[in-house]
Amino acid sequence: MNDYTKYLASRVTAGGLSRREFLGRAMAAGLTLAVADKLFTESAEAAEPKRGGHLKLGLEGGAATDSKDPAKFLSQVMFCIGRCWGDMLVESDPLTGAAVPSLAESWEPSKDAATWTFKIRKGVKFHDGKELTIDDVVATLKRHTDAKSESGALGVLGSIKEIKADGGNLVLTLSEGNADMPLLLSDYHLVIQPNGGVDDPLASIGTGPYKMTSFEPGVRATFERNKDDWRTDRGYVDSIEIIGMNDATARIAALSSGQVHYINRVDPKTVNLLKRAPNVEILSTAGRGHYVFIMHCDKAPFDNNDLRLALKYAMDRETMVEKILGGYGKVGNDFPINSTYALFPEGIEQRVYDPDKAAFHYKKSGHSGSVLLRTSEVAFPGGVDAAVLYQESCKKAGIEIEVKREPGDGYWTNVWNVQPFSTSYWGGRPTQDQMYSTAYLSTADWNDTKFKRPDFDKLLLQARSELDEAKRKDMYRTMAMMVRDEGGVILPMFNDFVNASTKQVKGYVHDIGNDMSNGYVATRVWLDA
Repeated sequence: MNDYTKYLASRVTAGGLSRREFLGRAMAAGLTLAVADKLFTESAEAAEPKRGGHLKLGLEGGAATDSKDPAKFLSQVMFCIGRCWGDMLVESDPLTGAAVPSLAESWEPSKDAATWTFKIRKGVKFHDGKELTIDDVVATLKRHTDAKSESGALGVLGSIKEIKADGGNLVLTLSEGNADMPLLLSDYHLVIQPNGGVDDPLASIGTGPYKMTSFEPGVRATFERNKDDWRTDRGYVDSIEIIGMNDATARIAALSSGQVHYINRVDPKTVNLLKRAPNVEILSTAGRGHYVFIMHCDKAPFDNNDLRLALKYAMDRETMVEKILGGYGKVGNDFPINSTYALFPEGIEQRVYDPDKAAFHYKKSGHSGSVLLRTSEVAFPGGVDAAVLYQESCKKAGIEIEVKREPGDGYWTNVWNVQPFSTSYWGGRPTQDQMYSTAYLSTADWNDTKFKRPDFDKLLLQARSELDEAKRKDMYRTMAMMVRDEGGVILPMFNDFVNASTKQVKGYVHDIGNDMSNGYVATRVWLDA
């Protein structure tokens, strides 16, 4: 039994898959009907997850500036908080990344994939007792496609021309075909709210497994179980408490002493120490997350591509993976896609540490003096150490890096996407199209390198509507080369998601989609006293 069928079996045990659904997926994964049927029976008879208890999570990534409006979710903490109280139309399968139903129970494209019809689930209630309607869905998507909402999903939804209801169905008409459309609707900003959140985007009223009971930005959020949840395969604990813990030492101490059940962003350098604790389990998951050093292509001195290339060749990626990730990751190649993505562009030469090439491009750039790099521990685990390590590798190329450590509180509003050279983190996206649309499309709000090329934008749109996979893969390869050789991102490493829990925590799902079980950790696990 492979990892995927193990996951399917766990869903059966949790009551989340019918026999028909299980058999279909298991046979598609390569099992025979007889084996799949036997596995379903055994899984169905297994002990069900325990319900009850108070789950406490100590998470890095929150700030006093955090907003409850899903459109403005930025931090890891808000990512997890949103998953507690809200649902999207579509989710992604934890092991394959394929689109799976949520509030949309099915969908159908037109032949050119330019029109999509989604059947909206009936009988689902919001936390305030109001029944979910197609009007709520339409209003939600219209709000997130409005530039005034400042939604982080605005770039993802940019190709939608019309959003309308057709009976109980949602119909999306696109400016061009998009075979990835269902997965785009799994973006964590697109929480379905009553009347789309237009009346009160901060209300935190959704259809999710938990109701928010209190919220203090950057400090704490609490939840109680939604007794009217429309799903039975989640929401096992009675209540949840998410505590902001930006200090790594405090998180480790809280977990080791049993003050919290789960922590995120475990520094790989502390893994061996944590392993000694008898009640602690390390949870490491490979995925699409990546640590980056971002340069604004439109601001001096980074508007000079020779300087950007110099800084790329001055990055010692292997040492970064070894020293910063403790081996829990793989080297990057200065574009945001790895082999977990469909249509990964193979055969692109791996960029390696080359002080001589860095010195050549640095001299050619004509720049002199130090280069200011801003960083913080909240940028990614070991962010400050990574900046200092980079400073040392740049010295061998004759490049002087001035490292400025910024406070964690406010980093995501005052430094990231504002200052011209800083460290940052991306959790990856379900598709190449979504990753590029969110962070590299010229008009994207989160284009944090200010990479703006009309030919790249044109290719992105062409690839989105191309149904021939070979042609589409070739387009993605060309785009990757553009970003790698002329963009403003230095991408030294793709990280494994390294988190930890007490051994009381059961049912953790390793999800390639994003960190913390794709944000669903609090809704998927249960406590075994």
